[in-house]
Amino acid sequence: MTLTPNGQSAIIRTERGLTIAETRITLYDVMDYFTAGYPAKLIREKLCVTDAQIDAALSYIEAHRSEVEAEYQHVLQLAENNRRYWEERNREHFAHLAATPSKPGQEAIRAKLQTWKDRLESKA
Repeated sequence: MTLTPNGQSAIIRTERGLTIAETRITLYDVMDYFTAGYPAKLIREKLCVTDAQIDAALSYIEAHRSEVEAEYQHVLQLAENNRRYWEERNREHFAHLAATPSKPGQEAIRAKLQTWKDRLESKA
C-alpha cells in the first residue's frame, strides 16, 4: 500500500474494495474519472479530496495497474449486471405506470415535464 508522510497507508482495502484512507472514495471512483480523461486536479475537486490523497490514489493505480484494472473491470461488470437486473425487474411496473392515465388537473405539470424531457434528450 502507498504510505502517507506519517507512515499510515494512503490506500486501504475495505469491504468496498481499494479505498482512499479516511474516505469512502474507492479507487474505482477515481478510475471512472481517470479513464474518462479527467486531469488529476479536476478529479480531486470532483471527489473533494486533498492533493496528497489524489496523488496517492493515482500513484497506487500506476504502480499496480494490472491488479487495479482487473478489479475495476470486475466492478463495472457487477454494476452492469445490477443495472440489467433492476431494469428487467421493474420493466412491467414502469410499463404499467406509463399506461396509467394522468389525474385531472395534472396536464400542465405533465406538459412542463415533457418539455424538460425533450430538452434533455435533444442535448444528448
